[in-house]
Amino acid sequence: MISEADRALLESWLRMPSMPAGLVTRARIVLWAADGVSMTAIAERLSISRPTSALWCKRFREFGPDGLADLPRSGRPATVDREKVITATLTPPPASLGVTHWSSRLLAKRLKLDHGQVAKVWREMGIKPWREGTFKFSTDPELEAKVIDIVGLYLAPPENAVVVCVDEKSQIQALDRTQPTLPMAPNHPFERTHDYVRHGTTSLFAALNIANGKVTGQCYDRHTHVEFLSFLKKVAKAYPEVELHLVMDNYATHKKQEVRAWLAENPRITVHFTPTSASWLNMVEIWFGIIERQAIHRGTFRSVCDLTTAIRAFINGWNPRSHPFVWVKTAEDILAKIDRKKTSATRH
Repeated sequence: MISEADRALLESWLRMPSMPAGLVTRARIVLWAADGVSMTAIAERLSISRPTSALWCKRFREFGPDGLADLPRSGRPATVDREKVITATLTPPPASLGVTHWSSRLLAKRLKLDHGQVAKVWREMGIKPWREGTFKFSTDPELEAKVIDIVGLYLAPPENAVVVCVDEKSQIQALDRTQPTLPMAPNHPFERTHDYVRHGTTSLFAALNIANGKVTGQCYDRHTHVEFLSFLKKVAKAYPEVELHLVMDNYATHKKQEVRAWLAENPRITVHFTPTSASWLNMVEIWFGIIERQAIHRGTFRSVCDLTTAIRAFINGWNPRSHPFVWVKTAEDILAKIDRKKTSATRH
C-alpha cells in the first residue's frame, strides 16, 4: 500500500517530460505493485528482471520516494584533465590525420578518453571547433578619421543637407530555372531546382537617402567610371540645389580623373570615402541585402530585361513605403571594438 500523497507524486513523475527515464521506470514498478500486479508481470512489461522489480519495491517501502533515487556509487569518480583537453583542442591536428580541426571522436581517441567526456568539456567551455567566422581588419592609415567622419555624418548630418549612400551591386545574374518553380503551400515551402540557365548580368547603381530611405537606382550593362559618372549626374539631378554629401567606398571607378573633375565642378557635392575593407559603413549595403532577399534571390528571369524590370519594380514599390535608415553605433564604440579584436591575447 502507498499513501495518496506518494501516489500523486509518483504519478506526476510519469507526466514530467524532464524526469529521468530511470525514475519513471521505478515509479511505474511501485504503482503497478500497489495495484496488485505481480513482480513477474511487472518484469515482463518493462523488460527487466524480477529481482530488479522486487529491489525497487523494497527500497520504496524502506525510504519512500527518496529511495527510488540512485545511491552514490563506490569508488573514485571519473576525472578529466580539462586543461589537457582544451590545450589539445586549440592545437591544430597533425598533418597525418588530413583534417583541419578536431572532432570529439578524433580527439578522444588521441587522448584515450570517451568522446562524451571531450564533448562535455567543449560544452562547458563554449568551444565549437566545427564553427568558423570571418574577419577583415582595415589597414587604411586614415581609418579612425574616416570612421569618425562618416559616423558623425550619419548621427548628426549638416542642417539642410542631404546625405546619400552610393554604391553598385555588380554582376547580378539573370537566372532561369530548368523547371517551373513549385509555389508555397501549407506545410510546404516554395521550391526551385538547384540548376539554372544563365542569361547574362546587369549592374545596379543605387543611392540611398538615409533621412527617408528612398532610393535612386539605375541598371547598366557595365560598371566602369563612365556608368558611374552617368549615375552621379542622375543623383545630382534628383537632389538639385542642396548641399549633397555622398558616402562611397574606394572602388577604382569612384576615383577616376573624370569623376574627380566633375566633382570639382560641383562644389555643393562632398564625397566621404569609407576606409578600405570597411564598405559595411556604407548603409546602401543594407538596402542591397533587402533587394537581394525580396526580389532577386528567388526570382526567375529569362533575360536581362526581365531582371532589370524586376529591379525597377522593386524600387518603385520600395520608395512609397521606405523608412529612414538609422545608424546607432558611435564612432567610439566602433573603434573600441576594432581595437579589442586587434589586441586579443588569444593564442593558437
